[in-house]
Amino acid sequence: MKRCKLPTPRMLLTLALIGLAWSPAASMAQQRDADQPIHIEADRLDLDDAAGTAVYTGDVDIRQGTMRITGDRVELQRNAAGELSRATARGERAYLEQQPDPDQPVVRGWGRTVIYHAAERRVELIDRAELHQAGDTFDGGYLEYFLDRRVVQARAESEGVEGRQRIRMTLQPER
Repeated sequence: MKRCKLPTPRMLLTLALIGLAWSPAASMAQQRDADQPIHIEADRLDLDDAAGTAVYTGDVDIRQGTMRITGDRVELQRNAAGELSRATARGERAYLEQQPDPDQPVVRGWGRTVIYHAAERRVELIDRAELHQAGDTFDGGYLEYFLDRRVVQARAESEGVEGRQRIRMTLQPER
């Protein structure tokens, strides 16, 4: 007879956090960011309203609610409804941060390329990728983070990345 392994306290905590991510409070927090104005600072703007793209260059800093995106170059793309569909930041250390829920710490991510997929609430961190989430850190060639579910997927290699950047993690002990 095969014995089932009991879940560890860390596994139970992860399941609880996933449950919280689907709670109405988390949805309201995310909606509050989407309802906030977008503030942008840059040295240059190239806007193509018909194509739904805006390209900002030169020490770009974009803020909306708890979300912040920085980079040497940031391209914003809108969907047919005029809503932000994707933000792509590039630079030596492009950066994205957001507080997914008022009761949770800010999530911070870096990479040479940072892509935020607005509809999916998914972040891709590419080349020298680094993610900090509630005291835990993840480093590698490619990191993908799902803000709502608080799920991290990591790979040592990524398309367009030279060399292998092994995955490294630091997980904080349970409290």
